[in-house]
Amino acid sequence: QVQLVESGGGLVQAGGSLRLSCAASGLTFIRYAMAWFRQAPGKEREFVAVINWSGGSTDYADSVKGRFTISRDNAKNTVYLQMNSLKPEDTAVYYCAADRSRRTGKAVYEYDYWGQGTQVTVSS
Repeated sequence: QVQLVESGGGLVQAGGSLRLSCAASGLTFIRYAMAWFRQAPGKEREFVAVINWSGGSTDYADSVKGRFTISRDNAKNTVYLQMNSLKPEDTAVYYCAADRSRRTGKAVYEYDYWGQGTQVTVSS
């Protein structure tokens, strides 16, 4: 059974930093592209960042470029999202997702497995 478990969310002041982690089990991690999405109250789930199977290719939403960094440790079956210079508009539930096709896409429908999410709240 595939499980993706996010951690590291919390409450932080604007300008602060958080590091999210997503631990994967029940799948061959190196075969999957991994991504982070987020969903704010009353809004649709949106793409944040994606990393390919090797970690050699990444892509970001324009709204987080230069502030967020996605990385992975294939030995630990874990993907990370380092978030710096956080803004109140970054407040959302952040979800980890896995895509067996390795396409590094940005659409929700492209992802096969999802975590339960971790809340990030940025106060002004």
